[in-house]
Parts: sequence; C-alpha cells; structure tokens
Amino acid sequence: MPHTLAGLVRHEADIRKSRFLALAAPIDSPQAAQTFLDAHRDPQATHNCWAWQLGGQYRFSDDGEPGGTAGRPILQAIQSQDCDRVAVLLIRWFGGIKLGTGGLARAYGGTAAECLRTAEKILIREECRVRCSCPYAEIDRIQARLLAAGSRIEAAQFGADGVVWDLSVPKAEAPALESLYVDLTRGQGTWQVQGEEAP
Repeated sequence: MPHTLAGLVRHEADIRKSRFLALAAPIDSPQAAQTFLDAHRDPQATHNCWAWQLGGQYRFSDDGEPGGTAGRPILQAIQSQDCDRVAVLLIRWFGGIKLGTGGLARAYGGTAAECLRTAEKILIREECRVRCSCPYAEIDRIQARLLAAGSRIEAAQFGADGVVWDLSVPKAEAPALESLYVDLTRGQGTWQVQGEEAP
C-alpha cells in the first residue's frame, strides 16, 4: 500500500565536498508540488533538482545536471520507498570535486531515499463515495457507528424524512460497512456507491 508523508522532512549529506539538502513534502495536486518547489528552491545553489509522484502522474528535473543523473534517481527513490503524493527537492552546492554520472545518480538517489526512509509516513487508503439516507430518529446512533468504522461525512442534506449523507469510506471495507448500515437501519436506509448504477 502506498504512503504519503505526515509533513515536511529534510535530510542533509556531504558527498565529496558537495553539500546536498533533500526536502520532501506531501502534495495533493501538481499545483501543490509546484508551490512547494517554488517556495523552497535556493537560487544561490548550484542545482535545484526535483521529482514528484501523484498517482499516475509524475515529473522530474535534472536542473542542469547531466541527463538522467538527478531527477530520475529522485523519482526512483520515491517509488522504491512506496511513496505517493510526495514531492522531493534536492538542492546541491558544488564543492569542487566532480562526481561523475554514476556518482551523481547515487548521490541524488541515495540522499532522497534516506530523506524518505526517515520520514513519518501515512498510509494512503483507497476510498469510494457513498450516498446514504437515514431517518431522524436513528441519526446519532448510526452516525457514531459509521464514523467509528472509518467513514468520513463529506456532506449532509436534511429533508422532511431524515438526512442524506455523502460519505467517504475505505474501499476495501465498503461491503462490510453496507451490511452494518442495513442492519443499523433495519433495511430502511438507502446505500448507493457513487459511480455504480442502482440495481
């Protein structure tokens, strides 16, 4: 299961007189990745190389380093650490000793991997949206049970007969939650996974 990060994390390394600073952060959109990179890049540094992964989308940059020696190793570090929704910026201050292409790839990839390895991670749960209804008399009891089972209420619409909730529920647990919901409402509530046709 993929993980994202709990927050911003940093890791420094000195490799043959070059200083490397890795900064990693959780992201939820390409725009968030760009905002993070813009906010933390150092214009005084020799190189600001980076990579980010967001589901099936990814981008990376060597920022002037030889092609394939920086951005791609950083991306591979993200993937090898089973991370997603993560951006990594790796800043290098050149120390006067050339590392060669293999040395650069190891320096960038290794520093990024160590940064991510030490970071506090959060499991990314695959979720689905569910619309369900509930009579007023049962709201408190059913809401408490659904929240305890890991659901999140995204929206609530109150009408004459009760409430209609839009829930985010863990996809793997959706069938068990539906059974629980049917039992709690004694078959009176409706439960519809969004994107699926009602039978």
